[in-house]
Amino acid sequence: MTTPIALTIAGSDSSGGAGIQADLKTFAALGVYGASVITALTAQNTQGVSGIHQVPAEFVTAQIDAVFSDLAVGAVKIGMVAQPAVIDAIVAGLKRWSPKHIVLDPVMVATSGDRLLAADAVEALRTKLIPCAAVITPNLPEAAALLDEPMATNEAAVEDQGRRLLAMGCTAVLIKGGHGQGAESIDYLIDANGIVTLAAPRIATRNTHGTGCSLSSAIAAGLAKGEDMQTAVLNAKAFVSAGIAAADRFAVGHGHGPIHHFQRFY
Repeated sequence: MTTPIALTIAGSDSSGGAGIQADLKTFAALGVYGASVITALTAQNTQGVSGIHQVPAEFVTAQIDAVFSDLAVGAVKIGMVAQPAVIDAIVAGLKRWSPKHIVLDPVMVATSGDRLLAADAVEALRTKLIPCAAVITPNLPEAAALLDEPMATNEAAVEDQGRRLLAMGCTAVLIKGGHGQGAESIDYLIDANGIVTLAAPRIATRNTHGTGCSLSSAIAAGLAKGEDMQTAVLNAKAFVSAGIAAADRFAVGHGHGPIHHFQRFY
């Protein structure tokens, strides 16, 4: 018997709605065993980030080697990496252990609007981590920030940005349309074969904390279970949409509350 295992390499969210905590909840909800490598501790709640404590690069390396030397990791999700030295440690670890699937969520800004990444780390993300990834999952502002240009406002501009992100060396790009306008939230999956448009009704709720983390970890969970990329992305979008739709069942915090990862269970 094989157990699907996914690893999240990301920052911790002390309020439990995003980061490592959201990733592990997502893996569990989708029937995948989750392991974690913590890159940063945040003092964070639904209203914002009040502090970030970086984990030293050598300890990130130690966590990576501890996990891979023992667990058969099927897919890796990478989230918040705020230091160039940590990015180097992750890239070296991935080359050492060669996991089959890598999902990169280029977390640059929190739901609350707090900037999480310094300029030198953005450059390392572009040149070192993106080329390792099977898929990257920027939202509209993150795609624009990675290319150092204004946010795309129509499908042609989104596709153009996606193609140029693809040219940075990843296999696929999923640009998330949650920051767009209109009755539907449209995501765009762009790879060598073309563009696939994935639409879902836009849900009126302020409880969207951790949506990006959860989507990327849901894709990693699907890949760990053997799904192809398009299936993993479709299933991940359905999972997150259901979590957002059920988010108002929770009364958590005074800001952007979390989505409901376990809405199928309670």
